[in-house]
Parts: sequence; C-alpha cells; structure tokens
Amino acid sequence: MQSFNFTGLPARVVFGDGSLGQLADEVRALGCSRALVLCTPQQIAQGHSLMKQLGSLATGLFNEATMHTPVDVTERALATLHATQADCTIALGGGSTIGLGKALALRTDVKQIVIPTTYAGSEATPIIGETRDGIKTTQRSLKVLPEVIIYDVALTLSLPVAASSASGMNAIAHAVEALYAKEANPLTSTLAVQGIQSLNDALPKIHLNPLDKEARSDALYGAWLCGMCLSQVGMSLHHKLCHTLGGSFNLPHAETHSVILPHAVAYNAGAAPQAMQQIARAMNTSNAAQGLFDLAVKLNLPTSLQALGMAQADVTRAAELALANPYWNPRAIERAGIQQLLEDAFHSRRPAAS
Repeated sequence: MQSFNFTGLPARVVFGDGSLGQLADEVRALGCSRALVLCTPQQIAQGHSLMKQLGSLATGLFNEATMHTPVDVTERALATLHATQADCTIALGGGSTIGLGKALALRTDVKQIVIPTTYAGSEATPIIGETRDGIKTTQRSLKVLPEVIIYDVALTLSLPVAASSASGMNAIAHAVEALYAKEANPLTSTLAVQGIQSLNDALPKIHLNPLDKEARSDALYGAWLCGMCLSQVGMSLHHKLCHTLGGSFNLPHAETHSVILPHAVAYNAGAAPQAMQQIARAMNTSNAAQGLFDLAVKLNLPTSLQALGMAQADVTRAAELALANPYWNPRAIERAGIQQLLEDAFHSRRPAAS
C-alpha cells in the first residue's frame, strides 16, 4: 500500500429526489435567518420560486452570476450582500452561480448552501477561480467550501441535453486529473474511477432521454464523486489550459473542458500509464484519450476550439499563457508539446492510439 495523506472536508450533503424541500430546515440548522439567493439572469424565475419557498428566511435575490466569476460582478453582489444584511447565501445553478457564492464567502466568510442544477461538481471543492482584467486565477481555501450541498435530481430534469453533456464532461475532467495528481491517494482514486464510470454510463442515456430520472440521478452522483476528487488533490495541465482559454479568450467553461480533455490526457499518457489504464477501464475502452474524444462525439459536444469561437491566431498566445505559472503535471510542460496539443484541439483531431 502506498503512503498517503488524507483530510476529510467538513461539508454536509443532502442527496435525493425532492431534497430541495429540506432547504428551510438547512438554513435554520446553520443558525441563519437572512438568506441571499444567487442565480444567473437565465434562472431568475427559479430564483424567485426559491425565495417564495423560503418565505421570511429570504432577504434578497442577486441574479447576475456570470461565467468565470468576474471580479466586477462579485463586487456588485458584495454590495447586495451588505445591503440586505444576509447571513448566508444560497447558490442555485451551475458553476457560474456556485463560483459567485464562493467569491462572496472568500471575502466575508458568509455561510453557503449550494443547490447544483448541473454536473460541474465545483460545489464539492474548496477551490475558486476568479477573472480580473482577462486573466483567470485559482486558489484553494476552506473559506470557500460550502457548508451544505443539496442535490435534488428533480432540478436537473429540465437541464438541456447539451448543457448536461458539457457539464458532465467537466466533472469527468476532475476525476481524470485526480488519478495522476501529485496528491493522489487510494480513496480519491476509487472515487475517481467510480465517478468516471457513473458519468460515462449516464450521459449517453440522458442524451437519448433527458427525462430518464435514474440516469439523471447517476450523473448527479457521479458529478459529486468527481467534485470530491478535485477537493482532495491539485489540478494539472488540463485545468490550467481550460482556465487560460476561459479567462483570457472567454470560451465557454464546460464546453472547453470537453474539447481539451482528450488532448491533455494524450499529452500525459506516457507519464501516467496506471491512470490511463484506470480511465480506460472505467470507460470500457482500450485507450483513455480516444475514449474521451469518442464520448464527446457521441454526446454531440464540440470537439474543436474553432467551434467554440477561438481564432487560429490565438493558439500561440494561449500556449504562451499556459506556460506562465504552470500547474504541476506528470509530464514536463514543453512549449512544442503544448503548441501541438492546442493545434490538435483547435482542429478536432482524434488523439493517436500511441
């Protein structure tokens, strides 16, 4: 048995169909009575419904959560938090809203309840990424770890198929990098394999039938497992590239994960053979990188940076940014290799078998 360190993180998880009905009890259990609801502009109706459910426990609604957590949006939300004298936040939505809640907690230590409606998995992590002046940076702090996560499969039934697939690939990326992380340990590796397997099985079923509640539940469970992996280990090349492409070129977060992941895995394959075998077995395929690429194709996800709106001229700039302050990675970060990785991702080239 390998030597390892493990620290359990203090977060409460409420998982189940209809679990949203326990929200008011969870607010009170935190000792709170003035909740600020957070959501995106697209989820205003759901935000108001949540406020109605909370009644006197709700003190306000901030509906400007934005992808990549821009600092200027956080500053406006912070003003609302102070104006309403909120003692907790309730983030309803995906990574954009969850990121905003974390940004507020980082600045105020306000308590957080998170209600995920996608499969991003960031709700289970003490990690926050923020964008200022076109540069996205991340940090790890227990201050941003939500106190309570409510997983209600009913809230995911209306999630569009494309968003379901993209956020699911985002979650898979957390587990994939956990398998070859410097801090990898037996528990996170077990969670990672199960998370990948759950999402690999569930996402194609959701693609065929968005109302398949069992598949939706399996995907939500898999996303939680993948998020738990990311909470325990550091990030590597894949996440560095996605943060660079999102923060500096404003590419959509989840879709960027689906494009980059197969190529980042191919780049690291020779340096992490055991992880590649684990990924391949979890996906019932012979090659990890090709299996991830083929899953994206099966789910009708974008497989090229060009399809996401990136210009060919930006590839070299993206490589330069990725080389600056690189994350730890099992294979050395080499300029020519990163340039080739991004070129392959730009042109939607299926990774080679080798």
